[in-house]
Amino acid sequence: MVQTQYAKLEIIVADNASSDGSVEFVEEHYPHVRIVRFPENYRYCKGNNLAATHASGDIVVFLNNDVRVEPDWLDSVTDLFDEFPKLAAVQPKLLSDRKPEYFEYAGAAGGQLDKLGYPWCRGRIFETVEKDNGQYDAYPNRIFWASGAAFCVKKDLFLKAGGFDEDFELHMEEIDLCWRLQRMKYEIRFAPKSVVYHLGGGSLQQGNPDKHYYNFRNNLAMVAKNCPSGQLVVVLFLRVLLDALAGLRFFFSGDIAAHKAVWRAYRDFCSRLPYWLTKRGELEAKHPSNINLQGYGPFSIAWDYYIKGRRRANSMPFSIVLLTFFSATRSDRGGKKL
Repeated sequence: MVQTQYAKLEIIVADNASSDGSVEFVEEHYPHVRIVRFPENYRYCKGNNLAATHASGDIVVFLNNDVRVEPDWLDSVTDLFDEFPKLAAVQPKLLSDRKPEYFEYAGAAGGQLDKLGYPWCRGRIFETVEKDNGQYDAYPNRIFWASGAAFCVKKDLFLKAGGFDEDFELHMEEIDLCWRLQRMKYEIRFAPKSVVYHLGGGSLQQGNPDKHYYNFRNNLAMVAKNCPSGQLVVVLFLRVLLDALAGLRFFFSGDIAAHKAVWRAYRDFCSRLPYWLTKRGELEAKHPSNINLQGYGPFSIAWDYYIKGRRRANSMPFSIVLLTFFSATRSDRGGKKL
């Protein structure tokens, strides 16, 4: 983040009670960076929510600690907020730090969601990651969700929406937030001219049982909260069947830890189902779920990928119309703050 060339840039490092000397390193080498210390590890969601309250700008950027950026990466992002008045959040193009010619798994060229609640990305579907040939660069398309690896959002809308759901702790929180922002009739867009390189797995590596646990549990919670009315029972029924198959696949492949993580996720989700449904009711009273959502479909990404052989986002059967934690402030070029 300190490599960013941007006027009036405010950088905040929120420290989740670390003990590795990272805070002392930042204080010594980057004295202009503000440090906010927390008394304990609040995990990703609560830590970011608290960090956002310390930001003085109009736009907050949550940047993972395993990314590197181009010096001018914020310029085109902030231009989009000027261009689209209903814009709530933006995701830059995420490329792999290990293989910069390819998209990065966690966000690629913007997140999408199928009707069963399974997330995927333009540029990455399951384990198929596309090479970046500029195929998604023509226009700052609307997307369903922006990756938390480099998440740019208007501060007032972030707070109005309630921030990241702290019950999630980590994983899928940005998808849930973007779903709520769309329910509030705001837009999420992709910034093709802004490039961020993501290492990935800085907190939890792929294959870590805890990663499986949070992904399955939080995805179910997100669906319970946001699934359009009249579809929830059917969607949850199909999810049980499909996730059971995933758990069995883990078991028969010898990954017993992942198998146990899936069932633990279901146990914890089901034990709190009344709580999630109460949250759903509160959200429904404020912002109805039956609205037009951009980047929502096809019915099952797994069916289209495994059965129909569609491996790329532009082959899918629907048209997209289209801190550590950091924050940034902006007052150049038009007088707005970021």
